[in-house]
Amino acid sequence: MYISSETRLFIREHSTDDVRTLALQSKKYPDVDMPVAITQIAGRQIAAEKIPSWKKIEDIRYPKHLSLEQCSSEITAYYKAGLLQGDSLTDLTGGFGVDCSFLAEKFKSVTYVERQEELCGIAAHNFHILGLNHINVKNEDGIAHLKAMSPVDCIFLDPARRNEHGGKAVAISDCEPDVAALEGLLLNKAKQVMVKLSPMLDLSLALRELQQTQEVHIISVNNECKELLLILGQTIPPEIKIHCVNLSTKGEQEEQHFTFTREQEQCSQCNYTDSLDEYLYEPNASLLKAGAFKSLSSAFPIRKLHPNSHLYTSDTLIDNFPGRIFRIVNQCSFNKKESKECLADLKKANITIRNFPATVAELRKRIKLSEGGDTYLFASTLNNEQKVLIRCEKIK
Repeated sequence: MYISSETRLFIREHSTDDVRTLALQSKKYPDVDMPVAITQIAGRQIAAEKIPSWKKIEDIRYPKHLSLEQCSSEITAYYKAGLLQGDSLTDLTGGFGVDCSFLAEKFKSVTYVERQEELCGIAAHNFHILGLNHINVKNEDGIAHLKAMSPVDCIFLDPARRNEHGGKAVAISDCEPDVAALEGLLLNKAKQVMVKLSPMLDLSLALRELQQTQEVHIISVNNECKELLLILGQTIPPEIKIHCVNLSTKGEQEEQHFTFTREQEQCSQCNYTDSLDEYLYEPNASLLKAGAFKSLSSAFPIRKLHPNSHLYTSDTLIDNFPGRIFRIVNQCSFNKKESKECLADLKKANITIRNFPATVAELRKRIKLSEGGDTYLFASTLNNEQKVLIRCEKIK
């Protein structure tokens, strides 16, 4: 992608400006290729948050908004790079190339495959700028390349997650390409295959569809579920390990890891409670997605509020619990008079609903609290079916 010196200077001088405002000012800058400038400025602004190590590399080129929106963040790409190993890697769904660039650091030979010519050009340019000259860029259809390619150590692919009607896919067979239909061919061409999927997909269904799954990694960033990774291999383990990971871009937060198997979850004993102790625990988003509810109760000395209330309590602080931790300040029933007394001094609170017969909006309207502040209010149900409002202060 050629960018003139005038356009490059404009990008540099307006790197933090609002792109919508700039778009209306194109007549003021006749020597500037405004569509290109706006794409690059918008890309840099997104990359500042999403791919911070690229922020100061002025020669990095960015694609149109959709491709940048769909690409991995640096923190998840770096995590994935620690899961695969070998000499040769093929990325069959290259896209903007963020995953490929981080995965490539661990391999001697890498092939990037992408059917959109424009993305191939951008990726080739960026790989050179990043010093990743061992990546061979192929402007081809991924499935066609897969059928013709020589075997490699690892294959990576990130299927498109929209079905033909534009809705979000919930099954692998709804994605493009259909990895389940290609599973045998993929494993004929590689010792390991990593499939990046939307966290919206049904995990149980995915494991039924992909019979050669060896590991599952559910990745959250700052407690927002971002990716579901399946690693396929030549042998099937007796139990598939599910790794629940919460990564943090905030320095004060620690990374959280919890590993379990579905068999462990089925066999685990879980203690339920009719009353609350001093501390309240909310599992991180990856654990909620994985369904590691009884496993948590077995791994930590905690009690679960209710089979359908995914909150836990304990008398002693469990500092390494993989989720948010709160100290319980007060509690009350959903009774209007009692709740008014319990929350009398509050003007605002952060409200969470867990197994409760009202939405956040309905509850907020009833108890007349605005959003925000340092108080956290959980509305949930105890094991004896009592509805309860739990007033907390956050510990971590």
